[in-house]
Amino acid sequence: MPRVVRRERLVPNIHLLEIEAPEIARRCRPGQFVIVMPDARGERIPLTIADWDRERGTVTSVFMAVGTTTRKLALLGAGDTVPIFAGPLGRPSEIASVGTVLCAGGCFGIAAIHPLARAFKEAGNRVVALVDVKADYLLYWRDRLEAVSDELVVSSRDGLYGGTEFVPGHVRGILARERIDRIVAVGCTYFMSSVAEASRPAGVRTMVSLNPIMVDGTGMCGACRVTVDGRTRFACVDGPDFDGHLVDWAELYARRKSYFEDEVRSLCAWEEERFP
Repeated sequence: MPRVVRRERLVPNIHLLEIEAPEIARRCRPGQFVIVMPDARGERIPLTIADWDRERGTVTSVFMAVGTTTRKLALLGAGDTVPIFAGPLGRPSEIASVGTVLCAGGCFGIAAIHPLARAFKEAGNRVVALVDVKADYLLYWRDRLEAVSDELVVSSRDGLYGGTEFVPGHVRGILARERIDRIVAVGCTYFMSSVAEASRPAGVRTMVSLNPIMVDGTGMCGACRVTVDGRTRFACVDGPDFDGHLVDWAELYARRKSYFEDEVRSLCAWEEERFP
């Protein structure tokens, strides 16, 4: 079974998981994801690939510990194994020389934009990285993003980075000061929809990485269906990248709440079993 090489808490509630998976490391590209299951009783969840090392044969993802499965993942340590680590899945992000690219990430998305920023930079673009955190102590991978971008903008509420503006304000500010040719946004549903709405008046193509409920990750179950430009699409095989201005965000919000009560019951039951 795939072996855990490293599991590290980057900041409170955000964890890094590096898994030995040579075949996935050899083939993965920016924007793709893996399906992971923490134990034989767990569920399968998608995690965006944040980095890889082809020589060592490892794949890295970053996740927030929020439900039963991610809390189980947060307890793994080096040498542990997981029964399922499948990928790379999904279509790679479209990388091209377009001019200036704004890569926006929040929460786990701060790590997920790293391979995108690196690829756009290598393609000859000017890259502006915009990361959103509630406060400075939640910022991670700053050095890694600075190494692959021309400018790093931090949006935080603690005033340590020149203001308390939320991310839509920063998007509008960047669009007002310079020409942006492409925006990519990765993070929670609210974060991505906020970025898409902020860029809509300017008409800048804004790609978002949708990460809805997934089961098999291969298009067989249909659990990850989303509506884009009035058409039903499946995030696992048609995405995960879609034009954020064409996504039916209201429907996506509703679908993400479908199993909320079940998820709460699952977490309570697991915590009672794990921490009696």
